[in-house]
Formats: sequence, C-alpha cells, structure tokens
Amino acid sequence: MSTAPSPAAGASLSAERRARELTSTVGGPVVDVLVVGLGATGAGAALDAAARGLSVVAVDAHDLAFGTSRWSSKLIHGGLRYLASAQLDVAHESAVERGVLMERTAPHLVCAQPFVLPLTPLVPRGQAALAWAGFRAGDALRLAARTARATLPAPRRLSAVETRHLAPAVRSERLRGGLLSWDGRLTDDARLVTALARTAAARGARILTRVRALELTASGARVRDETTGEEGVVRARAVINASGVWAGDLVDGIRVRPSRGTHLVLRAERLGTLPAGLHVPIPGETNRFVLVLPQGDGRVYVGLTDEPVDGGIPDVPEVPESDVGFLLDVLGSVLDVSVHREDVVGAFAGLRPLLDTGSPDRAGAGPRTADVSRRHAVLTSSEGVITVVGGKLTTYRRMAEDAVDAAVAARRLSAGPSPTAALPLVGAAAPGTLAAVRAPGRLVRRYGTEAPHVQALAARDPRLAERVLPDHPVTGAELLWALRHEGALDESDLLDRRTRIGLVPEDRAAALQTARDLVGEAAARQR
Repeated sequence: MSTAPSPAAGASLSAERRARELTSTVGGPVVDVLVVGLGATGAGAALDAAARGLSVVAVDAHDLAFGTSRWSSKLIHGGLRYLASAQLDVAHESAVERGVLMERTAPHLVCAQPFVLPLTPLVPRGQAALAWAGFRAGDALRLAARTARATLPAPRRLSAVETRHLAPAVRSERLRGGLLSWDGRLTDDARLVTALARTAAARGARILTRVRALELTASGARVRDETTGEEGVVRARAVINASGVWAGDLVDGIRVRPSRGTHLVLRAERLGTLPAGLHVPIPGETNRFVLVLPQGDGRVYVGLTDEPVDGGIPDVPEVPESDVGFLLDVLGSVLDVSVHREDVVGAFAGLRPLLDTGSPDRAGAGPRTADVSRRHAVLTSSEGVITVVGGKLTTYRRMAEDAVDAAVAARRLSAGPSPTAALPLVGAAAPGTLAAVRAPGRLVRRYGTEAPHVQALAARDPRLAERVLPDHPVTGAELLWALRHEGALDESDLLDRRTRIGLVPEDRAAALQTARDLVGEAAARQR
C-alpha cells in the first residue's frame, strides 16, 4: 500500500471548480490581485500573491500554458550565454533561479541534463577554447548561485571515444573529442505551469481558464467567458498584466518585440541512442548553438531559431520552411546519419516576449532579436495597471515576485515578502523522498509524490492502464488525472498541453478519439 500523500488539499483543478469559482468571481466582491495570463509568469504571480495571503483571481483566454510557456526548449538555463554579452546580472539571476527549481521548488520536474559539444573540423580550436572557457565560467555561476555539485556536475573534456559513446550519431571522421557540460532540464514546460497553477489554487487563488480579459483598468477588468459568451466584471485592488507577447494589446504604451524560436520533432529511432543532448555550433556564430534534446518519450527536439516577428501575433505561431531548412542544415553538419525533411514528424514555434527598448542600430533598425536583452521589466501604466514583460522561462519566479512587489507597493496592499523561493510546488519533495515513491520513474518525473495516485486510477480500471498510443508512454489514467485534477476541459488541453502527444499531428489524430471519450465521460459524471 502506497504511503504517498493525497493530492494537495485544494490543489485539484476541474471543470466543476472552474464553474463554481467563475460564478462567485464575476460581479462578486473585490479581490486583492487580478492576474491576466496563465503562462509561467502569470501562474507564478498568482502563486506569489496567494502565498503572501492576498486574495487572487487569475484568468486566461485559453488554457494553462497556451502561449509561449509550452513552446520552449524545456531547459532551465544557468545564464551562460549572457556572460558573453556582459549581462552579469541576468546570468547570475538565471543561475540562482535554476538552483531554486532544481533543489527546492520543483526537483521532480527539473533534473540535470548532459550536453556534448562535438569538436568536429567545423569547430576551430579557437572556438573550442572559447566554448570551454564559457563552460568553466558557467560552473563558476553555479558556485556563485550556491547550487550543489551533486545537483549539477562539473564540465569536462572528452576524448573522441567518449564523445562517440555519449553521442553515437556524431560523425567520427576527424573528430577531435568533445566538451561535456550540464544544465537544468524540465520534464515539460507546460507541466511546470500546471504545477504552479495548482499550487496557487491550494493557497486559495481562483484559476479561471477560458476567461478573456477584454479591457483592463487599475480596478479590475471586463471579461468574457469563452465557453458561453457571457460578459461581466472582475473587481480588484491591483491588476497584473502577464499576457506575454499579447501584453501590448491590453495596455497602451507596452512595446514587445517578439522573437520566434522554432523546434523540430524527430522520432528517436532516426538518430539512434542519445545518452546526452548535443550542442551544435551555428556557423558564423561564436555563442549560439542548435540543441538536440532527447525527450525520453520516443521523440527528439532540434532547435532553436531566433528570428524577429512582425505583424499581428497569432494564437499558435506557424513554423516557416526556412526555419526547418536552417535547423536541418546545422544538424547535418555533425551527424553520421542523414536527416531529411520527411523525417520531421512535427514542429513547433514559440514567440519570446522581448521588451522593445526602441534603441536602433547604426542602420536605423533594431538589434537582432538574438542580441536583445533577456532582462525583464515591470511597468506601471498611467492608469495603474502593472505589466511584467521580457525575461525567460528560467526566471519566471523572480519576474512574478517583482510584479507582485510592484502591485503591493502601488496599491498599498497588506502583504509580506515573497516566500516562493522556498515553497515546493505540488508533487515536489527531496530527492530521497522522490526515489522512494512507489511508482514508475517516468510518472515520478511528471507527477512527483502524486505519481501513485495517477497509477491507482489505472489499477482501478485496467482500460486506463493502456497506452493512448502504442509508441508513446502516456496512458489513459494520465488523461483522466488531467481532467479531474489539472484543469483540462477538452481534448486539446489533454493532447496539446497536459501531454505533448499533439506535437506530432499523426499521433494527435490517432489519440483524438480516446481523449474525446474521456472528456465525454467526465462531462457525464459532472451532470
């Protein structure tokens, strides 16, 4: 019999809870903080405010992690690339926040990921020396952030034989060896957002998806329930706009310069065994790499680009063929195997909400988005709406803290300092405790201490123990858990965010009926 704790009290999100809390919120009493946007930063702000004892409502026009927060590389970076551009504050902040996630708040979701930079003839010795110096500097960042060596091992040089062992797909001809480094890796970025939202809910926050903010003021928002079309008002003492690339649509004067980051999805068997990820240098660049990221679910991601985006912001960005060709070309520069366009079974792109400072370069245009600072900013409009923009996934917690600090100060709310640097998310526990959880390791890496409860659903109904797809590890029990406890409302929530089945269109189509059946059963149970 499992001794794992039950799901955290109040942390279960469901259609029933959403309906109940939406009714009590729209047109209801004023709350302390309204957060608009439920990506990592918005969910983090909801948690931060709730953890300080404030009453909180958080809304999103779509689902948890609908926007940029589900399109990342799934990496928790230590800030190495920012050292090269002398952004020491950003680099240190990134390293600190990486350590917080890995050692305190989400050790079940973030682990150490090894990377190999193969020293092929395309990597000159000078560039290799510069990369090695960077990895050593990154380890110094780890030390400065007080992250334990046991959490992130030291970088080291590899022989050609060791490089081929860790990266068998790399071309062996004239291979000089490799450089091994480590960084933080998320099991899934959308799962991090789900954990944040559920932890906020356990602290009393009302998490309302499918609720669109139509108009913001310093005292609340006019909103629309996207499932019914009904409109109403949410009143709040402070309003935080955390809507990412859409921030400027809600608050005048906010200028965001979106940057598109594209990833390809390959079947793992196409590249063979990958004990480590790969850093593949981009020709002509000294500090940028294409990453090869094995996912452990039969897939490999290859990314990413950094291209400016002009015009309107789509709900789901499209992947241009130019990005696909660029990534395949860079990948082909180091591999023994040929990877062709038909081997790309899926692709996804996210838009980074970089802050547009309006500083032109000598040609009169803005800097490349690859060179735009990843610093975040907290801005207060003339009407008193607080907007948090910029930054990156790794530093979401600090962004959320700064936004709530600004709200508390501006509206003179009664609240103490943020406790979130030491507040474990739902499912989190010390490594020893996680190792003792009686459930498959894959479930523990996704659900932490709640993994036995997901497994128990399958034990009670053998049908739920079956995989949704023959070649993908997700089971029906995980879909049902998402409906009962993680706020999923429809099959898109299940396939595209609570699991990542939907990243491969062929897999999504094959799993769609199973997801629909479970949604229908959950709805019938609710009636």
